[in-house]
Amino acid sequence: MDQKANWNWLKTHPEGQFFERKSCYDRSGGKKRLRKARDVARDVAETLAAMANADGGTLALGIEDDGTPTGVNYPQKRLQTILEAPSRLVSPPLKAQHQKVELDGKCILVFEVDWSPEVHQLSDGRYLLRIDDKNVPFPAADIAAIKAGKRKRFTEMQVVPDATLQDLDADLLTIFGQKTGLDLPADELLLQFRLAQRRNGRLVLTLAAVLLFANDPLQWHPSCHIDFVKWEGTERRFGTALNVIKRVRIEGPLPVLIEKAFEVIWPHIRERQRLVDLFFEERFEYPTFAWQEAIINAVAHRDYAFEGTPVEVWMFDNRMEIRSPGNLVEPVTLKKIRNRERVHASRNPRIVRVLTEWGFMRELGEGIPRMHEVMEQEGLKPPEFRLEAGSIFTVVLYNTPVYSPETLRWLQQYEKYNLTPNQKRLLAYAHAHGGTFTSRAYQKLVGIDIYTASRDIKDLMRKGIVRLLKKGGRVYTVMEPAARGAISIPEDLAKLLPLFQMRGYIQNQDVRRELGLSRIQAYRLLEQWVSMGLLRKKGTGRGARYVLTENASVSF
Repeated sequence: MDQKANWNWLKTHPEGQFFERKSCYDRSGGKKRLRKARDVARDVAETLAAMANADGGTLALGIEDDGTPTGVNYPQKRLQTILEAPSRLVSPPLKAQHQKVELDGKCILVFEVDWSPEVHQLSDGRYLLRIDDKNVPFPAADIAAIKAGKRKRFTEMQVVPDATLQDLDADLLTIFGQKTGLDLPADELLLQFRLAQRRNGRLVLTLAAVLLFANDPLQWHPSCHIDFVKWEGTERRFGTALNVIKRVRIEGPLPVLIEKAFEVIWPHIRERQRLVDLFFEERFEYPTFAWQEAIINAVAHRDYAFEGTPVEVWMFDNRMEIRSPGNLVEPVTLKKIRNRERVHASRNPRIVRVLTEWGFMRELGEGIPRMHEVMEQEGLKPPEFRLEAGSIFTVVLYNTPVYSPETLRWLQQYEKYNLTPNQKRLLAYAHAHGGTFTSRAYQKLVGIDIYTASRDIKDLMRKGIVRLLKKGGRVYTVMEPAARGAISIPEDLAKLLPLFQMRGYIQNQDVRRELGLSRIQAYRLLEQWVSMGLLRKKGTGRGARYVLTENASVSF
C-alpha cells in the first residue's frame, strides 16, 4: 500500500483471521502507560507466528481495538527490539515484512506475513495457530500432520507464466478493490494479496489470481467449473435407465462462479410447509445457509491439483450432495467435522482470503457447526460428511425431517428453554414412549456416556421439564407445560417459594444460602430462570431482586 489514503483500511478493517490491531499502551488501573518494548515484541512474535502457521495475515501495531491510532512511540533501540521479534523470538525465523506509515499524525508499524510451509515455534516452546481473532496453542502431536498438510498447499501459488494483467477482468478487480476499501491499481492490489510477484520488472500472476479474476479461468484450469446435475428419484442410473433431468455446466472466475451457482440451483430448491403456531409457513426444503455454505467451501477448499474433476452438485428427490475434489487438510478430520469442532485449515489460503474479503466467507471454522445448527432448526436430519474414493469430500444435505409433523408441533412448546439437539431427541423419544425414559435409554439413543446423560437430564430437571417418577428411582417423566402458557416450577426454585410467599422476592444471597451455591453459580441460576420467563429482575448489582412472573405455575 503506497498511498496514504489506503491506510484508513487499518482503522476500519474488522479483526479476524487475516488482520489484527494491537496497542502499545496499557490502560489497566485507569491509567494510560506505554508498555515495555520487550512485552510488545513478544505479542508481535506470537501473533505473526500464529498467522504464519495458519493462512498469513497483517498486524497493525499502534492502533486501538476501536481503530483509534495511538502510535508506536519508542526510541530507536527499543523499536529495533520490536522489529527483530519475528526473527529473534520465532524458530525457524519468520520472513515478515514491515512498514512505518503515518495515520492521523501517528506512527504506525504494519507487519505482514505469508503462510509458511514450515511450522513455527516461539522461543518459549509454544506452537500457536491463528483461529479467527485468537492465537491458539495446539498440541505437539498435530505438528507433523500440519507440516505434511502445508507442504501440499503449493498449487494455488504456482506461477502461470503466460498469464498477464490483460487476461484478468478489470471490472472484477475494481469491485474487489471496492469491497476491501483499498484504492489501488490492479497490479498493486494483486501484490497486496500475494496473487502476483514481480520478477525482473515484470508482473507474474499465480494460479490463484487467474482462478479468481481471469476472463476465462478454464484457459489455465480445465476443471475450474461446477457441474450441477438434477436426478430423478433417489439414485443415479445409467445407460438406457439414465435418470438425469437437468444438467448445467457453470463457469466463471471464482466469485462469479459461486454467484452463478446460487442463481442456477435456487429455482430447484422446493418449498415445503411447516406448522408454526397453528399456521403453515412456507420453508425451503434445504436451508439457504446450509447449501450455499457447502458450495462456497467446495470452491474455496477444493484441491486444484486435480485438473480432471470439477466441483459437482447432485440433487436427488431426498438429498443434495456437494462434491469437492481433494482430501481433507490437516488438522481437519472427518471425526472433528462430525463432532462439530470449530477447526479450520486452508489448502488455498490466498483464495480463501479473497473470498473472505469478498464477503462469501465469514468466521473461519464456524461454517460447518452452523450448517448443523440451521438444519436442526428446520427439523431436518443433520448434514453428513464423507470421503469417497479417498479424494472426493462430500457434504450430504437431506430434506427429510427428523421428526413427524405432530412431534415437531409438540416440541415447539419447549423452544424457549434453549435445549440441545440431544435433549430434543430425548423429549421426542419420551413423547413416543408414554412420556417416560431412563438414563440408559438416553445413552443408547444418542450414543453418549453416563456422565453426559446425567448432566443433560439434570439440566432438564432444573428447567422443570422432567422429574423422577419416585425419589431414588431411575425412571423420569416429562412434565407438560401448564395451560395458558404457565411454566412448571423447577425443583430448585420450588425450594425458594416460602421466601416469595413471605416477602414477594428473592436475592442472590437467598439462593446461595438455601441451595448451597457460590455467588456466581447462584447468579447463573437466577439468570437462567429469568430467561425461562419464570422470574423478573428488578434493580442491578448486589441489590437486585427477583420476583415471580405470571408465567410461573405457582399457588401459595
